[in-house]
Order: sequence, then structure tokens, then C-alpha cells
Amino acid sequence: MPTRRDCVLGLAGGLAAGLTGLMGLPGAGYATPARRRYGHLIAVGGAEDRQRDRLILRRFIELSGGPQARLLLLTAASGDPAGAWEGYRSVFAELGAQRVEPIDFRTAEEANDPAAVQRILDADGVYISGGDQRRLMSVLWESQAARALHLAFHVRGCCIGGTSAGAAALSRQMLAIGEPTLRPYRDAVSLDIGLGLLASAIIDQHFNERHRLGRLLSALALRPDLLGVGIDEDTALVIERGRSIEVLGNGAVTLVDGRQMRSNVREVDPEEPLTLLDVRVHLLPAGTRYEVVDTDPDTPAPPPALRQALELLVRPGPIRG
Repeated sequence: MPTRRDCVLGLAGGLAAGLTGLMGLPGAGYATPARRRYGHLIAVGGAEDRQRDRLILRRFIELSGGPQARLLLLTAASGDPAGAWEGYRSVFAELGAQRVEPIDFRTAEEANDPAAVQRILDADGVYISGGDQRRLMSVLWESQAARALHLAFHVRGCCIGGTSAGAAALSRQMLAIGEPTLRPYRDAVSLDIGLGLLASAIIDQHFNERHRLGRLLSALALRPDLLGVGIDEDTALVIERGRSIEVLGNGAVTLVDGRQMRSNVREVDPEEPLTLLDVRVHLLPAGTRYEVVDTDPDTPAPPPALRQALELLVRPGPIRG
């Protein structure tokens, strides 16, 4: 008997043409893929290895479809887009990717260019470079390019990766500015709107290296309904939409679940240290993998509290237009 997910995937091809019209995007003539593909997100904590095993970038190419996949490096977060492209171009080539191109936006007008939007719609994988997440969202906010990323991910199963600032922007609520504080306080962070590919989480990067637990807790004090995700450098959280998570690289991913948290955030002065009680923390080192639904009998099931947190990560968000 078909599962709910099978039914959704079966409808994807038929929905694609209608969604492009509803979202104001050019029609791309999509058909249901012959090989079922689930959308993957790869959130990287920055400073991913580009010289040795390059495990994270290898996995991005693999999940995008292999050497012949159509890949884009989105450099809009970078202050030096040409340099960002040069930093990845040879690495992708050495890893066997044969169809990699840069794509960059400096203005909102460029992010609404039909030709550029079509390139995103046609891509099998999009990798968002580091830089400044505020710069990235200043040009992508409510743009056709951002809508195309949603359509490519949700309907076509495009793999979307982001490193450093690119990872921070994957979530709907984005950590835009934050103090490197060891003690959480209300004004330690400023939140803004990100791409929204992750609907129920907020991401911080360079997590262990820059001692960012305090600022992630500060963000969760303001938005305890979200799952905090801290990703170390050269570490990636791979999320298979609706299904599983995996941690790759050389560090760990820290999940901070504050949904049962009690705090005094509304009662203290903006720079007074916060009291945060009943916060759950899960540390997932590289090599961790969990199936959240349709559990593989060979993969250990997560304990109940962790499962509840992981369900937030793999839950498909809305297609935002």
C-alpha cells in the first residue's frame, strides 16, 4: 500500500507546472523523476576540508546526482564572489563534477532575472558559499531566485548546501548578528528572515571553535519554539527531507531543544544574564546517523527526546513564494 510520502512524490511532477505559474516563475516543463529523489539539505559549519578527503563536498556531489549533475555555486553571501568561485572551482573539478558553474547576485534586480532563475530551476545541486548571511538575504529576500530554490528543493529534490553564512540562511528564522558571549542575555543576538528551507530550526556555525553556545541559547530564549542547531567547522548536518539525518566531517552537531524551557527573558534587563531551565542538549558527533521515519532495522532508533528534536529537522516546510 502506498505510503503518504509515496503519494506526495507521485504528485510532485503534476504540481511542478502549476507551482511555477502560481509563484510567478517561468515554466520549466518538469516531469516526475524516473529515480525517486528526496530533497537534501547540507548545512556546513564553515571551513570544510577542500584539500584532503573532502568528504562533505563529495557527499554534496553524490546527493546532487553524481559527476554529471548540474551544480551551481551561489556566491551572493561573499564580498569577493570571484574569489569564492576560484576557491571551489578546482576542488569540484578534482572531485569529478563536470557541470559546475558560479551564480551570483549583487542586487535584487539580478535575483529576479529570468535567465538566472531558470538556471536555479534546472540545477540538481546548489551550494551557497560563506560570507555574510545579511548580504545574502538582502538580495534574495522575496526574490524569484529564492522562490526557485524552494521549488527546486521541494518538487525536484534538488540538493541544497550552505557553508557558514550559507548554512545560517537555510532556516526561516536566521541568526543575523550575535555576540560571542558565554552567558546568554536578551540582546546578545538579532534575528532576521532567512530562506526558510528549514522551517522549525535556527542554525549557528563555527560552533565549538567560536564558543557560540551562549549566543544560540540567547536566540532560543527569544524563540523557544525553534530547535537550535550548532555546527562545528568542517562538519555537516545532512538532512533528508522527511526521513533521516547524518553528521559528516570532523566535529559534531549540537542540538538545543528549548520547547520545554522556562526562562526569565521577558522579566530581565536586556543585558542581564538569563535564567534558562529544562533545556535539552544533544551532542551528535561525526558518523551519527538516524532514520526518523520508516526506520531501517540496521540503523538504531533515536531515543524519544532526540526523536522529537529530529522530527523538527526533517519536517518539510512550506514552499514559500
